[in-house]
Amino acid sequence: MNILRHSSWKSKPRIALTIGDPAGIGTEIILKSLADHNLLALDAEFTVFGDCRYLLETYKLLKNLKDHHRAIADPNHLEIMDICTDGEISLGVGNRESGAASFAYLDAAIAQTLLGKFDAIVTAPIAKSAWKQAGHDYAGQTELLAERSHIDDFGMLFVGKSPHTDWVLRALLATVHIPLGEVTKQLTPELIEQKLELLRRSLLQDFGITHPRIAIAGINPHSGEQGQLGIEERDWLQPLIDRYRQQHPNVQITNPIPPDTMWVNPVKAWRDRDRVGLGYDAYLAMYHDQGLIPVKLLAFDRAVNTTIGLPFVRTSPDHGTAFDIAGKGIADPASTIEAIALAIELAQIRQKNAKK
Repeated sequence: MNILRHSSWKSKPRIALTIGDPAGIGTEIILKSLADHNLLALDAEFTVFGDCRYLLETYKLLKNLKDHHRAIADPNHLEIMDICTDGEISLGVGNRESGAASFAYLDAAIAQTLLGKFDAIVTAPIAKSAWKQAGHDYAGQTELLAERSHIDDFGMLFVGKSPHTDWVLRALLATVHIPLGEVTKQLTPELIEQKLELLRRSLLQDFGITHPRIAIAGINPHSGEQGQLGIEERDWLQPLIDRYRQQHPNVQITNPIPPDTMWVNPVKAWRDRDRVGLGYDAYLAMYHDQGLIPVKLLAFDRAVNTTIGLPFVRTSPDHGTAFDIAGKGIADPASTIEAIALAIELAQIRQKNAKK
């Protein structure tokens, strides 16, 4: 087992992988992902942040399952930042100890990345309730990443690549983990302009798109229908869009699209090669379910959560800890594989931009 060995070949993207909550499926999906031949062919350097004990236990458990036939990486052949934590942790049971452990893994990965030792962090799922039991009151991993990076301007961008057409769906959430009753209180012209600018910069910096096409959702049914079903679109959202177009002529941005029809063309672009042109480069959704219901319907096993606005790349699979199936060998690593592949791609784009 190699403990935090760094290569001197700086051109390879250096990826830090956290195992998330050790009581969940994080160790399983990380070990399965690091045995994927297509992923390993991308030629990056990987370091796993977690407790070696749990990685070895999961490896042995999966090897001993009679009906488990998927390839898994041997922890003895991986580079690991071994972070030992106290307490008893059992697969399938998230608790204070597992929350403290997953927090420690991520905190260490952030610190090492901010020191320049890694280009990207890929985070396996954590349980927010376990973090709170351990005394860490954060809405999620995204907020800790932003705080440690001293960043206020950040966002959750969900990315999924269609297996049918190779078209890429990108959806940014204007508001995230808040009650529905709070959405219209938090949606302000300042917030939407901030998110639009954050999205524009990310499309340029992270994806290399110099003339982006952005679709923006309305807030109300039928986008307010000229004030009959809500006044936000009429009073400030449309004027904001008009001003933004004048300030950024290289950005093509739609008027507020009724939320119930905005996702029709993305579905066509996802499924039909002849209709890829109907898709936009990115979609701005006003609140959590408005953006994530369509994303998960289209790309549940392929969607990746990436935090934009950070000084480094961060991606994560778009699912939870799945305590109910931990240790059973049936966890699907597809989203984690996609998250790692996207982290490598984005890190490479940033490296190229840095050389210009």
